[in-house]
Amino acid sequence: MITNHFLGLLMLSILQPINALPVAPGNTVNLLGTLPEKDDGRILQRSKRGWMWNQFFLLEEYTGNDNQYVGKLHSNMDRGDGNVKYILTGDGVGSLFLIDENSGDIHATKRLDREERAIYTLHAKVVDKRTNETLEADTEFNIKIHDINDNEPKFSKDIYFASVPEMSDVGTSVIQVTATDADDQTYGNSAKLVYSILQGQPYFSVDSDNGTIRTALPNMDRETKENYQVVIQAKDMAGQMGGLSGTTTVRITLSDENDSPPRFANHTFRLSTLESAEVGAAIGRIKANDADVGRNAEMQYSIVDRDGQDMFTIITDQNTQEGVIRVKKQLDYERQRTYSFKVEVTNTYLDPRFMYSPNPPFKDDAMVRVTIEDVDEPPVFSRKPYIIEVHEDTAAGSFVGVVSARDPDADNNPVKYSIDRHTDLERLFNIDSVNGTITTLKGLDREMSRWHNISVVATEISNPRQTTRVPVFIRVLDVNDNAPEFAMYYETFVCENVQSGQLIQTISAVDTDEPLVGHKFVFSISSSNPNFTIVDNEDNTARILTRRAGFSRREMNTYLLPVVISDNDYPIQSSTSTLTVNVCACDSRGNMQSCNTEALLSAGLSTGALVAILLCVIILLMIVVLFAALRRQQRKKEPLIISKEDVRDNVVSYNDEGGGEEDTQAFDIGTLRNPEVMDAKKLRRDIIPEMLFPFQRTSPIKDNADVREFIHGRLHENDSDPTAPPYDSLATYAYEGSGSLAESLSSLESGCTEGDQEYDYLSNWGPPFKKLADMYIGKDTARET
Repeated sequence: MITNHFLGLLMLSILQPINALPVAPGNTVNLLGTLPEKDDGRILQRSKRGWMWNQFFLLEEYTGNDNQYVGKLHSNMDRGDGNVKYILTGDGVGSLFLIDENSGDIHATKRLDREERAIYTLHAKVVDKRTNETLEADTEFNIKIHDINDNEPKFSKDIYFASVPEMSDVGTSVIQVTATDADDQTYGNSAKLVYSILQGQPYFSVDSDNGTIRTALPNMDRETKENYQVVIQAKDMAGQMGGLSGTTTVRITLSDENDSPPRFANHTFRLSTLESAEVGAAIGRIKANDADVGRNAEMQYSIVDRDGQDMFTIITDQNTQEGVIRVKKQLDYERQRTYSFKVEVTNTYLDPRFMYSPNPPFKDDAMVRVTIEDVDEPPVFSRKPYIIEVHEDTAAGSFVGVVSARDPDADNNPVKYSIDRHTDLERLFNIDSVNGTITTLKGLDREMSRWHNISVVATEISNPRQTTRVPVFIRVLDVNDNAPEFAMYYETFVCENVQSGQLIQTISAVDTDEPLVGHKFVFSISSSNPNFTIVDNEDNTARILTRRAGFSRREMNTYLLPVVISDNDYPIQSSTSTLTVNVCACDSRGNMQSCNTEALLSAGLSTGALVAILLCVIILLMIVVLFAALRRQQRKKEPLIISKEDVRDNVVSYNDEGGGEEDTQAFDIGTLRNPEVMDAKKLRRDIIPEMLFPFQRTSPIKDNADVREFIHGRLHENDSDPTAPPYDSLATYAYEGSGSLAESLSSLESGCTEGDQEYDYLSNWGPPFKKLADMYIGKDTARET
């Protein structure tokens, strides 16, 4: 038998299975393994049974210094001789649980926490130490951790946020807060919680069972106090003394309801504006206050007086909730200088629960007084725009219409009129600057332009900056001054084999005039015409019919038929249009085949015409040949400058106009062809020089003169030379300048230094310069001798 001793109670019994005889009723079984005898002397045997297990219970959070005793395993196979070995396996064996293999005692080595793990499952068996034979089969059992109240209640949040509408009834639910306890809820009161309110009374209360927070006072007003802080406590052990507790904070906000009407802080507003304020312009703002917020504070303003409704309107600025007063009609200082009207304000969104509360009416009103200030206004026309009608046959200088403007100010200054000529570029109209009478400057033609749009400007004489423009639309009325004419050009033909009375053409007419009753044209031709006749269709068209049969192209290939077209307006206008009828050859069905073909063939080109054309061709060929010869001759002419040697330092360009055929002394044209033959001493005869002096060679440049002085000097000499040619001349000079260590190598100044030059140093330069030294040293020697 295996027994478990815990707190003085037998928790587990293990019965060793044995083979036994059936037990008769009324006999007892010795659970310790001895077999009692029956009254008749027979020995009873028990039937074989397995182990019977119950749970071990272990108290959590053990605070002792030694290992905590769990229980004892004992088998009836254990005779106490030390040959039985107890083996334990399963959860936590070796680390949490240890078993004495000889005695079967189980101990816990660490302090256990039920909240971490409540049940441990283990397996036990008994073996023989000598043979390692299993004496008791492997059997499972549990160790259940017994709970103690070691955990306080905890809320899911440290701070809760909630809101409830203001003015709510008592008992209105706000929020439910729930705490949890990690202790065993099935054992004792360790996890039985009770809720209470520590802070927030008398405004709120809490349900002790489920933690629901409710309002406790009626008519809580957000405008008085908006935010509340409530502290809720949850305590285990059903709230008894010694229980553990936890707290949380709930921040409750009263949400706004539309329970406050808008109110004007000032019930009188004074505004002012200029009379020139445009329609729709804002002239001022008024403001009402509403203690509510958000949508409940939105307001709308309205003008309730007739005087103000006609001239002003008011709208709400959605950003500031101010009433913006705007001009509805044009103001006039001279007509009315002040306006007084009442403005009413209400909430846009009303709550029916508070509309009939004992508070004052859910709206407010204020008086608004607007003062109109005078400004210097421009002239005002009596109409805008003007539409005037005039007939197109009106002569120049005729009356067209009158425009009128006045100064709206109290001074009523005089006004002058003018036409903006940018709108009357053709200058068709004129206006009297004093009385505004418009007259024509030229005749008008409706067919050219049916409307004339001009702008008339009225200017205040005392202040020309005050001007007003008005459009004047002048409509030109129609007068029957145009005769009707053919609607199009008609190509009409008549067949040679035509029969009498046959239709050859249908004609129509157009008229640029537009009579009020519409067009009605009458067509007619001369009654004495033996070839054709006309029939009016009474629909502004007419038919041309043949009066006889048979036409011949040889006799006459074209007939000109004058048609008279008249209109029905007053005065009657008519015109004669000529219809050209060609005689053509047709087939039997009246289809045209050819017109005037034989006449064209018979009228071929004459001999004289052919000769004239041939002469023209010959003349053109001769002109081409002559032109080619001249071009070739020009290519062979002697050029102005024969060779490159003749260019030297001058580029000659001649662009002068001679004096005529008798001018033979102005200058010699040969000079232009060959500058070498120019006579330097010959003077021009067509001009009188300011001073005469013989041609001289230019003097050598002075020592230490720079290039600029050199060029200026040469330029002055050429400009003052009276013998210079009459054409432009380009002179090129080479000048190395002064200051070079090697001095100048040019021979331009050799004339002044040649006699002083010594060449003895050339003999010291070696064999390459021996020949040069012999030439110059020998030359100097000969000169000295």
